Amino acid sequence: MWFENKVVVVTGASAGIGAETAILFAQQSAKVVLVGRNEDALISVAKKCGEAKGIIPLIVKAELINDNDVKNIVTKTIEKFVHIDVLVNNAGVGFKGGIRDSVDLYDRVIATNVRAVYLLTSLATPYLVQSKGNVVNVSSIAAFKPIKDIEFLQYCMSKAALDQFTRCVALELGREGVRVNSVSPGCT
Repeated sequence: MWFENKVVVVTGASAGIGAETAILFAQQSAKVVLVGRNEDALISVAKKCGEAKGIIPLIVKAELINDNDVKNIVTKTIEKFVHIDVLVNNAGVGFKGGIRDSVDLYDRVIATNVRAVYLLTSLATPYLVQSKGNVVNVSSIAAFKPIKDIEFLQYCMSKAALDQFTRCVALELGREGVRVNSVSPGCT
């Protein structure tokens, strides 16, 4: 499958699944928007993306718990590429923690893994409807069962919420031709 003239936004693109996803889209001729906190790492990934087909990605340094940064992702993408075809909500955090830990840990995980996805998807929705685009949310097997022998309560809860968000938004936007799915990798 080729993505020529398709604009793909990938959050958490500075490392791991996000970086590899961005590179694969670039290899298939997509115009990639790399989003992350680590600008040096984003520059490194951008170089690899550019080497694939000669299309230079847009880099957007953003902290997803900052609403203005999230809005800036969509603004900069539209300014440069005019449309959005694919949104990959990959960025996420996970911390060791259980019910005895502060609610602040819960708030931080939910803010990144759920709230930021909600906000970015809602801001991208008008463009995704125009392009009959796609949203891919990167969840986790932790959404289905607790991580054994280690307390990751907040992370597991956030990924379960992300899966329910995916199902609800798939029903809502599917009527307008937008596909919304999640993938649930294990430990990487």
